[in-house]
Amino acid sequence: MARLGTGKWAGGRGRLLPVVLLCSAVLVDLLTPRTVSAAALYAAATLAAAPLLSLRGTILTGVSAFLLDWAMFRYFGYRESAVVFSELFMVATVTAVAAFLNRLLYHRKKRFESVRDIASAVQRAVLPTPPERIGPLRFAARYEAAQTDAQIGGDLYAVVDTPFGVRCVVGDVRGKGMGAVRAVSVAIGTFCEAALQEPSLTGLVRRLERALTLEARQAGGPAELEGFVTGVLAEFPRQGNEVRLLNRGHPPPLLLVGDTVRYVEPSRPGLPLGLGALGDGPEGVDTVPFPEGADLLLYTDGLTEARDASGAFYDPVAGCTGRRHPGPDALVDAVLADHHRHSGGRRTDDTALLAVTHASEDDRIPDA
Repeated sequence: MARLGTGKWAGGRGRLLPVVLLCSAVLVDLLTPRTVSAAALYAAATLAAAPLLSLRGTILTGVSAFLLDWAMFRYFGYRESAVVFSELFMVATVTAVAAFLNRLLYHRKKRFESVRDIASAVQRAVLPTPPERIGPLRFAARYEAAQTDAQIGGDLYAVVDTPFGVRCVVGDVRGKGMGAVRAVSVAIGTFCEAALQEPSLTGLVRRLERALTLEARQAGGPAELEGFVTGVLAEFPRQGNEVRLLNRGHPPPLLLVGDTVRYVEPSRPGLPLGLGALGDGPEGVDTVPFPEGADLLLYTDGLTEARDASGAFYDPVAGCTGRRHPGPDALVDAVLADHHRHSGGRRTDDTALLAVTHASEDDRIPDA
């Protein structure tokens, strides 16, 4: 909430700051002895205009400061003197510096916007928006990077319509930076290809394991020793009202059926992808009823590891209990809003959410 207040001030009411400073300077000049000068306030008003106003507004502020300062000298009977010239020259110099800073900030803003647009394009390429619906299933996804202005990090999601049913994945790459983005790209690319070819979730996860292990070896260094990806794979068969889940060291999905909200814990916990060689035994695939009207929420640990002021972790079960959501978009928006209230708007980790709703007959949209 503090961020929102700061942004509102800087973007709206903050533009009044130069005017407030100019008015304060005039009041200081009028209400204090002649020996007291408000030169610092005239200069501050001009410098404050540089990041808040346009170039024209910055220059206009500087000219106004110069004229008001000169008017105060005239009002108190000062004429040509070294003090008058020195102070007016200072205000004019500050105006020139403020105009330069305004242009510098403008060009940096443009460069930042260009980088942000490129990052947004990378996000769309690496994390494509899932389809709104496939058959009776409706989807919605959200991504929030830990860094406020970042567009992408180490979390991932994907939805693919395959001959074996609709398949989804949500995952979290250990680490940050371009290495994490590269691992995200490998994971999603492999998933989208293998999901169309592998008849079982176990075969699909083995393909992911091989691809991510190879990526870690090629990266070398610490990534080879420490790199791994936690993830949950979900499969919605063509027939039947159920979902198959395979969890590899990831936070358990949230299942919402009517008034019941619960975590779907894996019957056989698995190691994260990339560490499969350390485990033994078969993969644990769980089949869970997924009736009409039910919602499944897949997410990364950025959601559940958010803390409030007292240090308590966010619990999405408590946040969703007693609430009804008309669709997946409403669900993810409500969860994120509750998550932000809990954490006070602080972000310490990337957060990705993918919601799947099994639409009832009355809510389904007929195919074109």
